[in-house]
Amino acid sequence: MISSKVFGVFRCKFSTGRALWGSKPRNLKGKKTSSQEWIKRQLSDPYVKRARTENYRCRSAFKLLEIDDKYRLLQPGGVVIDCGAAPGSWTQVAVERVLSSAQSENETDKLKGLVIGIDLNHMTPIEGAFILHQSDFTALQTQEKIVKILGGRPVDLVLSDMAPRASGQKFMDHELIVELCFSVLRFGVTVLRPGGHLLCKLWQGGEQRKLESAMQSVFESVKVVKPDSSRSDSAEIFLLGRNLRGC
Repeated sequence: MISSKVFGVFRCKFSTGRALWGSKPRNLKGKKTSSQEWIKRQLSDPYVKRARTENYRCRSAFKLLEIDDKYRLLQPGGVVIDCGAAPGSWTQVAVERVLSSAQSENETDKLKGLVIGIDLNHMTPIEGAFILHQSDFTALQTQEKIVKILGGRPVDLVLSDMAPRASGQKFMDHELIVELCFSVLRFGVTVLRPGGHLLCKLWQGGEQRKLESAMQSVFESVKVVKPDSSRSDSAEIFLLGRNLRGC
């Protein structure tokens, strides 16, 4: 039996990135230099352009696509929880791959894929997914709603692209995102099937090892992953825990 004391309990407000769909920088007058540079970088980013072309809500879709192409986490008929889902690109990818097989009417409901997306912000619906928007994943009430939607089905994969609202203090922001990862881990081990997987985003820093150690205590394999679509100058990485050990 896995003790919750390993993971602790955390409460933290979080936000997710927004897609930028324009093709030319506009209305830059009066904006800070850093904001202008961010907008220009977004508009010249090939993954932003691909997201628009391939109908994904933002470029982060390609991070999950790369990771899944390598590790095969998303399987047809699987059950997936996407934490920090807005604007919805990871949920889109999960729906495509989990519901990708042509499921006949003769198949039982048990064999059909299920994708649940949760975010503190507003999120427009995605066909094929259950969306809990304007919902704090770390709140017990939200987690109870997730469990109700699951209806007793074990989960194959828990995803987290959550991030705290940036304070500008790197150490503080790092601690906050690690706390979010712990909240995902603590919930994940209660709903994942034995052999299930967990993928969470964090920013590199001193608390990373503590999170890795906690994940290693419950997963057979824990890897640091940084897909090509994750910007090289970013401290962003992903921790992938594979094959949850049985109790």
